[in-house]
Amino acid sequence: MKFPAFFESAPRITVRDPLARFLGASEEGIIEYTYSDAVKLAGHSCPTVAAAYLMTRAAMRVLYPAAFPERGGIRVELREDPLTGVAGVIANVAGLLTGASTDTGFKGIAGRFDRRGLLSFGADIPGQLRFTRQDTNATAIVSARLERLPGDARIASLMPRCVAGTASADQLAQFQSLWQDRVRMLLVEHADDPEIIVVQH
Repeated sequence: MKFPAFFESAPRITVRDPLARFLGASEEGIIEYTYSDAVKLAGHSCPTVAAAYLMTRAAMRVLYPAAFPERGGIRVELREDPLTGVAGVIANVAGLLTGASTDTGFKGIAGRFDRRGLLSFGADIPGQLRFTRQDTNATAIVSARLERLPGDARIASLMPRCVAGTASADQLAQFQSLWQDRVRMLLVEHADDPEIIVVQH
C-alpha cells in the first residue's frame, strides 16, 4: 500500500478511549489516528475527507485543551441531513475519530461505553458540525471554508475526461496530481488556518 508522501506530514490526532482501555486494546486506551486512517475508511482522499478530519481535530483541541480527547465522550451533530451532499462522508470521518454513532454503534457493557445516539443530523446550528463534551456540555461549532482554497483551474477540464474514460494516461496522472495537491495544501499548509477551518465556541 503506497499513499502520497504528504499523508505523513498531515497532523495526527491522539485520543483516549475508555473502552479500548477497559478491554486492553491499547495501553491506557491511547489511540493515534492519522489522515491515512480516514482515507482507509472513506476509500479515497479528497478535500471533503481532509476537511472532516481537520474540523474534528479543531473541535477536539477546543474541547480538550489540556488533555487527550475522550473517544466515546463527544456528541456530534451535523447541520445537513444524512443524504444531503457530502454529509455522510463527513459524519463517517467524525465518527471514526470521536467514536460517535447513530443507533448502529456499540451498545456498551453493563451501561458503560454506549456509543449509540451520539451522532445525529439536521441540527439547527450556524456551522457544519457541533461537537459537545458529554461530561461538561462544552461545545464547539466548526465549518470548513473550502472555497477559500480553490483547486487548480485545470481540474475542471480534466475531470470530465477522466470520468468518461477518454483521458490519456498523462492527463489522468495530471488530474490525480492536481487533485491531491489541493488536499496536501489543506492538510499541510492550512491545517490551522482559522480562515479555512473556522471554529465557534
